[in-house]
Amino acid sequence: MSAIRLLVLGAVRQHGRAHGYQVRNDLEYWGAHEWSNAKPGSIYHALKQMAKQGLLHAHEIAPSTAGGPPRTEYEITDLGTEEFLRLLREALTAYDQKMDVKSAAIGFMVDLPRAEVVSLLKERVRRIEEWRAAVTEHYLPEGGPEQLGHIGEIMNLWIHTADGEAEWTQGLIGRIEGGAHTFAGEGEPFVGVLLDGQENPYATGERTAGP
Repeated sequence: MSAIRLLVLGAVRQHGRAHGYQVRNDLEYWGAHEWSNAKPGSIYHALKQMAKQGLLHAHEIAPSTAGGPPRTEYEITDLGTEEFLRLLREALTAYDQKMDVKSAAIGFMVDLPRAEVVSLLKERVRRIEEWRAAVTEHYLPEGGPEQLGHIGEIMNLWIHTADGEAEWTQGLIGRIEGGAHTFAGEGEPFVGVLLDGQENPYATGERTAGP
């Protein structure tokens, strides 16, 4: 899965309608340009491609009185919402997702009901434990990974990573079950987007032409 697809759909959905610079500004505010491939060129390309695929609807807005080219605003379609929720559920459940996809999923998890997120995360833990059991059963020699010399450190890394992921996910489940955060259907959620005219302290300043 590509994190940029989930990130851009989620960012547009939070605004209702947003132009490319707003989406880019939000993603930079979240630091996504540091932990994912959400660079300016990738964002504008994703917006155009998903508009062609029917996931976003492109509205051409008249240029301002100060002049300049028309600006395109994007609105998520019903098909786009279905795709966003599918990607989100998959990213919350699958253990083998890359860190950028996992991070994007955590960033949008409150778009789902609390009980569903808990269920998805519990399934994630189950898959981690299943994967760990397969590694220890099929890849580790009887005497432990040390029998494989320095190559055994790869197995140590796999197991340590799986244990850390499971522990962190269990902690998140506990916090959610304990009432942390505001999920879909529970009231006004926390929305980490910049207000119009608010300066972005994390903006890259990279100049890229885009809609």
